[in-house]
Amino acid sequence: MKLLTFKGGVHPPEKKELSKDSPLENFKIPEKVYLYLVQSAGAPPKLLVEKGQEVKTGQKIAETSSIISSNLHSPITGVVEDITKMFHPILGAPSDLLIIKRTDEKDEWDLLDSIDFEKADSKNLVERIKEAGIVGLGGAAFPTHVKLSPPKEIDTLIINGAECEPYLTVDHRLMLERTEDLITGIRIIMKILKVKRAIIGVETNKRDAIDTLNRFAGNGIEIAPLKTKYPQGAEKQLIKAILNREVPSGGLPMDVKVVVQNVGTAIAIKEAVVDGKPLIERGLTITGEGVKTPKNIVARIGTPIEELIEFAGGYNGTVEKVILGGPMMGIAVPNTSIPTMKGTSGIVVLTREVTGSLYTRNCIRCGRCIEACPMNLRPNVLYKLVKMKRYDDAVNEGLLDCIECGSCAYICPSKIDHVRHLKLGKKVYRALRRGK
Repeated sequence: MKLLTFKGGVHPPEKKELSKDSPLENFKIPEKVYLYLVQSAGAPPKLLVEKGQEVKTGQKIAETSSIISSNLHSPITGVVEDITKMFHPILGAPSDLLIIKRTDEKDEWDLLDSIDFEKADSKNLVERIKEAGIVGLGGAAFPTHVKLSPPKEIDTLIINGAECEPYLTVDHRLMLERTEDLITGIRIIMKILKVKRAIIGVETNKRDAIDTLNRFAGNGIEIAPLKTKYPQGAEKQLIKAILNREVPSGGLPMDVKVVVQNVGTAIAIKEAVVDGKPLIERGLTITGEGVKTPKNIVARIGTPIEELIEFAGGYNGTVEKVILGGPMMGIAVPNTSIPTMKGTSGIVVLTREVTGSLYTRNCIRCGRCIEACPMNLRPNVLYKLVKMKRYDDAVNEGLLDCIECGSCAYICPSKIDHVRHLKLGKKVYRALRRGK
């Protein structure tokens, strides 16, 4: 059978073998959590607590401040020790941070009421998802209640189980170990969107997950085996591979009647609706050649990554880089006191032997980046236009269509970091537009 895929992309070493057979483990409740106020795309939420205030696990401590924003809840029972600022690796600047110190060994929860989703109204289900502070757990961290309120008709729900990033395996474990919760979450989303068809896309390097999910398929839920290739899990590529629909330039999945949700997000939706549990913890992979015992864990949001690395046996060899997320689209952190966030799908620790030389040479115009680009762009041209500060020309060439997957940088024999320049180009262009 011909496997579903898309044009372009790359196949970096998967490195899944380091952690794929490691079952999910619950990390201990941390003594302190460090919570960035900005945990999702959109506007930061409005703070509801003050220094010295006692909070319970699951208590709402910040609420949405605009349409695109998400609630924030306390991951532990304790007291707000401080409200300060700390470098935010995604924003690239200091950002508001809450420090909560644990005071109750019992971990007292402030749960929401359970909802019978089969009898509930779609509007009430979306409101519960908003109240629980759920965001996309695949990495983008877009507020889920907004994504599940499309202004256009939807006919298909796609669940992203591709997990195409090298090293990361937590979604693989979730599909194997929490299959029933996943299916329930999918059914809740199907009811909200009023769709009768849901497709779970899974790469064939997770054959055991495909087999497990097939036992639960039916009643509108299908399993689509995908070719193992990066970035198979990007929304537009996933839609093209599974449905052969192309999201238009500047468009969104809803423009082709599709909504895409991550495996972890679907499970979080089940927990919020059925169990009344806000998003205060998530699954993630601690892996890489730079840790002794790679693991898949469930940890409270706001846990310092140094504690999680220690849980994975500590460092192994000469560590060169620590990345939040996967090595292709993740962000290298300046230090390991940085805490996990809602969008943290993994912590990848790489040694100097793995990263190799990062010396950049001139472009040799080989065209490999063009062949690899899943968006059919010319990364070499975009890179040069941005370097020359010709931002309008870069936008006309397709700069804003770049999904920042890193395929071009990975395949480049000259080690040019196209993505860093294209991200900067987008940022400058938008700033200039705001200035005008």
